[in-house]
Amino acid sequence: MKLHWLQHVPFEGLGIIEDWAKAQHMEISCTRLFAGELPPTLESFDWLVIMGGPMGIYEHDEHPWLVAEKKCIKATLAAGKTVLGICLGAQLIADALGAKVYPSSQKEIGWFPIQGIHPLLPKMLTAFHWHGDTFEIPQGATRLASSAAYKNQGFVYNDRVVALQFHLETTPASMEALIENCGNELINAPSIQTAREIRTAPQFEEINAAMMGLLDQLSATPQYLQ
Repeated sequence: MKLHWLQHVPFEGLGIIEDWAKAQHMEISCTRLFAGELPPTLESFDWLVIMGGPMGIYEHDEHPWLVAEKKCIKATLAAGKTVLGICLGAQLIADALGAKVYPSSQKEIGWFPIQGIHPLLPKMLTAFHWHGDTFEIPQGATRLASSAAYKNQGFVYNDRVVALQFHLETTPASMEALIENCGNELINAPSIQTAREIRTAPQFEEINAAMMGLLDQLSATPQYLQ
């Protein structure tokens, strides 16, 4: 099996997803969109993982590579391949499926609980968040989770497509990278924790276990998603 992932900024990587993929003996490749690399051909991968980034899906003038990326995502969905989107990646999947993506009334940054409303996730989990945009649930998809600040925290589509607004892949290193590169967003506002609060309330073991479980289910029995 071949896993390809799309990277939007150099400081957001696969996190614990990479550990899982290596344990499955998957071949891993990457397109660094921010560096001008082109998306892959459909024949070159089985799984597509679309990671996060601080930009919006609508910022084509500032990030012109979004146009080619969106074409790649739509083609991948049409081909029936396995797709996982995280944060910006989830928003790009929603957009590709015709759902509205737009700035929320408030950002959600830090460790906040989500309610899992689908068997892919625990019923309650404190997840790591760093987002300001939100999306509608695409037609034909099933809502995956909600939080107090964001009703739509993810969805499942067509058995093989999972979109997560929140982060379960986060490691201590990737959390610190976000604080270092996006710390200007940590303002005094509802649903935004301080850097100190983020660092003193980590739930890495729980979220990483949830991500591993989700990937196992997505890999072994796609029918489970129905």
